Amino acid sequence: MTAGLSACSSSSDTSDDSSGGSTTIDVWLMRDSVSAQFQNEFVKGFETAHPDIKVKVQIQEWDGIGEKVTAALASNDAPDVIETGNTQVAQFAQSGGLLDLSDKVDDLGGKNWLKGLAEPGVYEGKQYGIPYYAANRVVIYRTDLFKEAGVDATAIKTRDQWIAATKKLNTGDTQGIYLPGQNWYTLAGFVWDEGGDLATESGGKWKGTLDSPDATRGMEFYEKLQALGKGPKDSDEANPPQADVMAKGKVAQVISTPGGANVVIQNNPALKGKLGFFPIPGKAADKPGAVFTGGSDLVVPTASTKQDAAYIFVKELTGDTWQKKLAVAMSYVPNKTTLASAVAADPGAAAMAVGAAQGHATPNTPGWAAVEAKNPIKDYMTAVLTGGDIQKKAAAASEAITAAMNSGS
Repeated sequence: MTAGLSACSSSSDTSDDSSGGSTTIDVWLMRDSVSAQFQNEFVKGFETAHPDIKVKVQIQEWDGIGEKVTAALASNDAPDVIETGNTQVAQFAQSGGLLDLSDKVDDLGGKNWLKGLAEPGVYEGKQYGIPYYAANRVVIYRTDLFKEAGVDATAIKTRDQWIAATKKLNTGDTQGIYLPGQNWYTLAGFVWDEGGDLATESGGKWKGTLDSPDATRGMEFYEKLQALGKGPKDSDEANPPQADVMAKGKVAQVISTPGGANVVIQNNPALKGKLGFFPIPGKAADKPGAVFTGGSDLVVPTASTKQDAAYIFVKELTGDTWQKKLAVAMSYVPNKTTLASAVAADPGAAAMAVGAAQGHATPNTPGWAAVEAKNPIKDYMTAVLTGGDIQKKAAAASEAITAAMNSGS
């Protein structure tokens, strides 16, 4: 890689603009991943610190981004830096279109990266994706309903305490928790808590493992928690939007990213000041529950002719100074565990940061995209919640996952 970067310096790294031969890099960032204010502040600060590099940011839409990135990586006119969803990196790396940044991990402070961002950035043992920012699920709760029920949210540290509190909240026409039957990212956290996984790899072949004893225990806990509310058993958190349901005033808790609270308040302004956050509890008080870590990584295409400048951009944006500013501006979890204090004053982001320390990602393989396309996990969850035999349904779901991952279709 060092040779590759050196080869892209000097003349090949220079554009024909009127600023004295400075390098202009093209950067793709995703819609709403940063505010216009933060983007402008960063670009101005970056260009001041690096007067020989100019930055041109293009905002991309999430819808259809996979196909657009794939086409760009195969072209001779790729951007120099691309923001991509953390679980998409393996898909793009498989094509050979991403620059291997393995020898830059130490320089970027990689030993402190969030596992849920760093691990999906690796493909076949090489680091292609550099952790950018994270977001994960927390419990959003009604502070007034908790107070009326005599429940102290700060004392909920374990699953058992969570179940006991939810039962107390589940009175009259109030749901202790609204948990739809197909919230499979939440299920994944319970599976990981039990020591299970969605799929495992051996000898180059992937196998669905929802039927393992650990994974079925995770589903059993989901079933127990889901029964303490009136959530539908055959749809996910988007159908109907769970923030809309909570806004109606009869739900004490939902599991969501903190941004869901803003939607609740937007739909019901009377709830402003009545929503709080706590990390999803784990099995023991000393360890929060496992969560799926969503978020983004930054990648550098091999087709970029300005890789030196691209790397400097990546280093700045993922470095401690700008990570702290990004976390405060966007209520994100910073990319390193050592930066969690940056969001201490933001209740939602602070709760996320606690959970992020136990963050996981979906199986790190291009074949996982085929699983999400068909999503037998959702069907499995509905089957169990409507009375199906958990072991038989888990075995069927595992077979479907295995077939999807190994077919790649």
